[in-house]
Amino acid sequence: MGLTAEEWSIVLLSLQVSLAAIGGALPIAFALAWVLARLHFPGKILLDGLVHLPLVLPPVVIGWLLLIAFAPEGPGGRLLGLLGISVLFRWTGAALAAGVMALPLMVRAIRLSLEAVDPRLEDAARTLGAGPWRTFATVTLPLAAPGVLAGAVLGFARSLGEFGATITFVSTIPDETRTLPLAIYAALQLPGGDGVVWRLAMLAVALSLAALIASEALTRAAVQGPVKGRARHVL
Repeated sequence: MGLTAEEWSIVLLSLQVSLAAIGGALPIAFALAWVLARLHFPGKILLDGLVHLPLVLPPVVIGWLLLIAFAPEGPGGRLLGLLGISVLFRWTGAALAAGVMALPLMVRAIRLSLEAVDPRLEDAARTLGAGPWRTFATVTLPLAAPGVLAGAVLGFARSLGEFGATITFVSTIPDETRTLPLAIYAALQLPGGDGVVWRLAMLAVALSLAALIASEALTRAAVQGPVKGRARHVL
């Protein structure tokens, strides 16, 4: 696409931030999806609302809340300070913001895949002597895997496009936090930056579209897999 060395570094940083965001958010998303899909408890609706809050709140508000939480005097900042870790104005902070914004989409996709797993298959595994962990590893997780992958890919696409929370939380620093959306915004402010905007925008569209297509394919597999399994059981 005729990208310059600086633009390639922006792309690589964006991929690094998105992959780190998904790597950190996926276990949390799976745990939350499991709780929402399988457990019944008071306050479940409230938890569901809190999980999906980043979808409806302005991203700037999420970035501001992250800034308060992970400032040196904030609870998260103090905890990370004890471990010698800092996320302010660093690419790790950009990954944290992207992960928070992608979390609701990941939880929703994984929850749907877990709810599509036929409980009778899990009961049959337990009847045959499999314990809870073995049932999970050999029955539940393989059946839910397409949905988990779909959630990860969808979260990756969302992370690539994250802007508001990132710029509020970690600003836009070249070679550190300036991901694709922030670089496009910066180029828009420069005279004669249209060429850079076009190249980066087209690349962002291509990456996001590929991720969405992959997510849709995996979601269809997650839905059709249990259906085919039930059909074979009936036959």
